[in-house]
Amino acid sequence: MTHSNWLNAQIEESTQVHQAIRDMIPLLEEIAHQIVQTFQNNGRVFFCGNGGSAADAQHWAAELSGRFFKDRPSLPAIALTVNTSEITAIGNDYGYEYVFSRPLSGLGQEGDLLVGISTSGNSANVVEAVKMAKNKKIQTVAFTGETGGALFHLADWCVRMPSQNVARIQEGHELCGHLICGLVEQLMFG
Repeated sequence: MTHSNWLNAQIEESTQVHQAIRDMIPLLEEIAHQIVQTFQNNGRVFFCGNGGSAADAQHWAAELSGRFFKDRPSLPAIALTVNTSEITAIGNDYGYEYVFSRPLSGLGQEGDLLVGISTSGNSANVVEAVKMAKNKKIQTVAFTGETGGALFHLADWCVRMPSQNVARIQEGHELCGHLICGLVEQLMFG
């Protein structure tokens, strides 16, 4: 396979994932409405993930707390991935699987919402965060790959990308995150 053939195959795979997201529109709308309801009820939205998913967690929190399409008030969106001192201390003292659940146990409260991002759906620290959220009566959304992994059975809503290729899953997550953040902004600020 030539380099251009390989590149075209990657683009085609990505296009197929993006096309499949059209079938997820009702689910994405439902999640956006739940996020709006969380904010309207003075709740906060927390985000977590590892690697590229950590970048998505920070990105989506920034879209909501900063701005997306329009200047408007900041929304209380928090990425649990940004405090390296906290992450390394908890990882060292308790284990890496608790780096998100431990801060959520202190910050989260009933009426909040947690978004956990894991391409496999099995990232131990994201799974533990969702479990902690459940214990605290916090609504949960998972973004995963094709099978949904453990998060499929734990989260209140699970957005599964129809792929087993990590890059394609992440590209699909990015589109969904933008769609949800944009819709939340429209619903709240017109």
